[in-house]
Amino acid sequence: MTVIRQMTYQPVGRRTAAVETMTFDRLRELNDGGTQRTDFHVLAVVDAGHGSVKVDFLRHPLEKRSVVWVAPGAVHRWDDIADVTGHLVLFVPTAPVTHATRELVASPDLMAHWSIPDADWPFVGIARDHLLLEATAPPGDVSTELPEILLSALIARLRPPRAEERSAHPVFRLFRSSVEAHFREHHDAGHYARALGYAPRTLSRAVQQVTGRTAKAYIVDRLVLEAKRLLAHDRLTAAGCAHALGFPDASNFSVFFLKATGMRPGAWQAGAAVE
Repeated sequence: MTVIRQMTYQPVGRRTAAVETMTFDRLRELNDGGTQRTDFHVLAVVDAGHGSVKVDFLRHPLEKRSVVWVAPGAVHRWDDIADVTGHLVLFVPTAPVTHATRELVASPDLMAHWSIPDADWPFVGIARDHLLLEATAPPGDVSTELPEILLSALIARLRPPRAEERSAHPVFRLFRSSVEAHFREHHDAGHYARALGYAPRTLSRAVQQVTGRTAKAYIVDRLVLEAKRLLAHDRLTAAGCAHALGFPDASNFSVFFLKATGMRPGAWQAGAAVE
């Protein structure tokens, strides 16, 4: 059984700070190779080196001029980071101060990994360096808002893929929020179309425009992610997952999981336990 280390936001030396930074050197000192879940965001900007991080069962490379964003609640593990250089920014969900970055941070389906284009790198570097400088200023030396303002600037400069499209599309934003709130009770795209007042075709077209998936596929993916979390980390049975995710019974859930993943829940759980 995988032991999940639950981590809460506890900034060093600044009890009220909403943003904290650290180097990969410091992460290596703290990292025990275990699996963890945080109640805060972890934004890693890699300068050089090679490694990987596994976030919710997907492995992402850590490489030169790449970014990894681990959202609160996501289960993750840092691997092979011995020669990785760069910085991590830890922050609470309410830290960003601009409307756009707050909406992005609140998204339940944040992009986990992307590369920074060469043309953007100088701007990212300057934004990060300014944040690092202000985040290490002596307590009481400056306004506590400065790191939060600079965090927003860094997020904007990092340009998460499709972030503007996701935040700007009103139909998708409403659908995404509704799914996150009700996916355990409602698995049918038609329910969300009716609840939001859109024709099913209009809703699915909007979701596909932003995500490349139909509304139904989006809901299935969200259910599968939650099912994998319950199977791997909470060690629930198929019956337990069925109850937690609103399926009539274990058999119904097992058929759904097999169709979506190609594996039965028990087989997938056994494989996750030995990985």
